[in-house]
Amino acid sequence: MSQRDREPAATESEIRIGNVMPYTGAMSSFSAIGMAEAAYFEMINERGGINGRKIRFISYDDNSDPSTAIDLTRMLVERDDVLLMFGSFGTFGNLAARQYLNERQVPQLFVASGDDEWSNPKAFHWTMGWQPTFRSEGRIYANYIQAAYPNRKIVALWQNDQFGRDLFKGLEEGLGDLKRMIIVDIAYESSDAYLASHVSILKSTGADIFVFAGSPENAARVIRTASELNWHPVFFLNDQSASIATALRPAGLENSVGVISTSFLKDPNDPAWKDDPAIKGWPQFLEKYFPGGDRDDSAALYGYAAAETLVHVLKQCGDDLSRENVMRQAASLKQHQVSVLLPGIMVSTALGDFRPIKQMRLVQFDGRTWQLIGDVVESVVPDFGKK
Repeated sequence: MSQRDREPAATESEIRIGNVMPYTGAMSSFSAIGMAEAAYFEMINERGGINGRKIRFISYDDNSDPSTAIDLTRMLVERDDVLLMFGSFGTFGNLAARQYLNERQVPQLFVASGDDEWSNPKAFHWTMGWQPTFRSEGRIYANYIQAAYPNRKIVALWQNDQFGRDLFKGLEEGLGDLKRMIIVDIAYESSDAYLASHVSILKSTGADIFVFAGSPENAARVIRTASELNWHPVFFLNDQSASIATALRPAGLENSVGVISTSFLKDPNDPAWKDDPAIKGWPQFLEKYFPGGDRDDSAALYGYAAAETLVHVLKQCGDDLSRENVMRQAASLKQHQVSVLLPGIMVSTALGDFRPIKQMRLVQFDGRTWQLIGDVVESVVPDFGKK
């Protein structure tokens, strides 16, 4: 029997949503995404739910293991009868689940990964990303380096997986013929015990610019090590790890001054947003619905924003909560403004466009907050499907 034949996932009183998240394991620093999403849905339920239905958010721990993620995804679909999968974290687990979900015609919405693969609606009509891609982020750094630091020597330290390769590839693509400016790059494993040695090697090159792509924990180690070595290059840190709570504070805020990254979310510490309704209400939201949450954790704010996007889609569905209509509404977002996204950054999709967020802003850490640099930057990369 096909999944379409037995589609029971939305009832008159409930909408079941599935999610897989690394609450434990190597990637557990991103678990705040799932916790914030659960908190947001609790708030929505308290306010009456969606068109009279309450959200039942069923989120399981994959222990940062992609093989566990696919098993849990199957369980969510076949045992828990979820209407859709939403916001599951990580590239490999989502890639492993994609074929299965598309064959079953179950929406795989707003994947929490910046891989190019989530925007291929012709081949995978039921899968859609949410955030800008890692590859486009690398291109943004390259363009800024060429404009602000021309002819400077660059070194890079990147996590040896699809995420790290994509960001580094984007950096090379953005530099074009000037990629010779990258004098040394080192690929490292996420559990690498020799990060300090890598940083020491990179310092010895005399490079002026250091691009890092990795997890928040490793970012903290690298920033701290560079400071201990009295090496102060222009430091670029991937957006995924640019969290005050999980990277910069452990590294030492004083050591993190000057770090450059990208963002599409408002910084709750920035006085510029002190009267912004969403940011003003952020501490109260955490206190009531996510008391263990850290207001400085960008992963939590990410989860809040992604959940807000999904709620908008489900509201647009009205009483037609078929999976076909969920995808139809997800693919017809027109300049939707999510409350905690930076001004000028909207969520837009179409039948042939499964990249909801296409803009970012460059930001620089001043020791307390992320300060905006320049204007909104389009993060579209040509030929996304080509690796």
